[in-house]
Amino acid sequence: MPFAAVRDIQMYYEIRGAGPRLLYISGTGGDLRRSPNAFDSPLTEHFEVLAYDQRGLGQTDKPDTAYTMADYAADADGLLQAVGWDECLVMGISFGGMVAQEFALRYPSRVKRLVLGCTSSGGEGGASYPLHELASLSAEEWAKRVVELSDERRDAAWQAANAQEFQTLMDEMLAIRTMGVDEPGKIIGARRQIEARQEHDTYERLSQLNMPTLVCGGRYDGIAPVDNQEALLRQIPTAQMSLFEGGHLFFTQDPKAFEEIIAFFKDEAML
Repeated sequence: MPFAAVRDIQMYYEIRGAGPRLLYISGTGGDLRRSPNAFDSPLTEHFEVLAYDQRGLGQTDKPDTAYTMADYAADADGLLQAVGWDECLVMGISFGGMVAQEFALRYPSRVKRLVLGCTSSGGEGGASYPLHELASLSAEEWAKRVVELSDERRDAAWQAANAQEFQTLMDEMLAIRTMGVDEPGKIIGARRQIEARQEHDTYERLSQLNMPTLVCGGRYDGIAPVDNQEALLRQIPTAQMSLFEGGHLFFTQDPKAFEEIIAFFKDEAML
């Protein structure tokens, strides 16, 4: 299992696939022991993918100190140094998209092309749903709320008409909530990551980005709604936007999503 010394932590990472180098930054609660993850996607068929557990998550260290978005960006930079990558394609999903924005702003020479999926800028561009407000809910209540937020079509009528699918989604969310709950630092790390997420705001700085950027999301996302994607599009001079038939996990719901993301990255790879 590969670990790298990155700044003040030991970071767990994996590299798979072949082709142009691609850094994949995962979302809230991301843990490479859980599937599906970046390596279950079509990305490894086209790229050499580097994915990792972020500070406070998965198998990476979970110090009980305040985390900032600048820390998360510096962690990504430190990991690239550790594996010897000077520059790469970058894809950030949800919270990972927030980290990717901060990373691209602070280390622009590292980023060839940027994909921001189901994410938000914060500030005047709108914040993603305040997940910290769900912390006091029971596991069942939390899972139900996340299932509903992830795709706004899943209202009470949908739940009644699709009871089996709804229960499957609930079971998946409950598994995420309880995975590794007894591991040292698990609760602390998750809380510190959510606290950093609350402070995210790149909106006024996004006009500084000049690398080709694809903003993408799901039409029915209640966590990072379409308005937030449109704000990113307005602020990033080099951005284009695509919306897909799905919610927060649009890239698993609409096969066209990864097709378009891969095509966007390959425009650069083929130059």
